[in-house]
Amino acid sequence: MEHIEIQRFTAADAEALADFLAGEEWPFHGSGRVDRADVLRRVAEGYYDDEEARTFWILVDGKAAGTLRLFDIGDDTPLFDLRIGAASRGRGVGTHAVQWLASYVFTEFPEAQRIEGTTRRDNAAMRRVFLRCGFAKEGHHRRAWPDAEGVLHDAVAYAILRGDWATGTVTPVEFDDEP
Repeated sequence: MEHIEIQRFTAADAEALADFLAGEEWPFHGSGRVDRADVLRRVAEGYYDDEEARTFWILVDGKAAGTLRLFDIGDDTPLFDLRIGAASRGRGVGTHAVQWLASYVFTEFPEAQRIEGTTRRDNAAMRRVFLRCGFAKEGHHRRAWPDAEGVLHDAVAYAILRGDWATGTVTPVEFDDEP
């Protein structure tokens, strides 16, 4: 079994973060490719670590396998961006990271009542991660997520409630409530 750990990003990691993000293809993110210079600029601007955002490395056997960016920390519903490198996909790394994230948020931020994440409809792996981690599907946004070529995909929103995390349950969403 691989050893997975989560480590907080620091500004000293800027070059490594830029190399990691620019060195991978991100098929289910907006652009698919990340510009190294943009990452370095965003680090300098506090995008990855400030009062509203924290970024973490996901390490597998001591090597960078992914990143987890938590943002809107001051809100009662923080959001996150998860990126798992191609070599580590399909090995449980994402599930481990999202379980860790829920524990971290609900332990460190008492005002957080829920955590929300959104993915493209065709990102079956991430959708399975959400469900494995106790998140409930809360929304389906038709043709809301453009890809790098401008093709619009459906977006699917998931969230976990503090109480559900604490009890290990999933409160069902009442979708059929139209008058």
